[in-house]
Amino acid sequence: MKFKSSSVKETIEFGRKFAEELKAGDVVCLEGDLGAGKTHFVKGIASGFGIDQEKVNSPTFTLINEYYGEIPIFHFDCYRLKTIQEALEIGIEEYLYGEGVSVIEWPSKIKELIPENAIQIEIKHTGTSERSILISDRS
Repeated sequence: MKFKSSSVKETIEFGRKFAEELKAGDVVCLEGDLGAGKTHFVKGIASGFGIDQEKVNSPTFTLINEYYGEIPIFHFDCYRLKTIQEALEIGIEEYLYGEGVSVIEWPSKIKELIPENAIQIEIKHTGTSERSILISDRS
């Protein structure tokens, strides 16, 4: 599935609609350059589960943010990870196979740990405020 966004608002709204397809235990991998809109997409997912999107921010320095709504959202940012061991030390496997939805920015940093059935999403800049959002089918 491919979606084009012309604004931050549209990216958030698409994330909210996408959340309707998610269930506990799902893992969503978000790839995209810095500033592509990954965290805005997560704001939408969170709002789809009744979480105030204003509480959602990038966990770049904390590695993980937890948000609690109808289903917990575990939001990872693996950009600063240097080794798989660092991810294991924060207990990532407990999150990935837990009762919430795990959303991972920069999943390529921990690709060995990503479940095979994870949902892959790529967000690309296509203009000043335009984005292309490509969702791959589950494996």
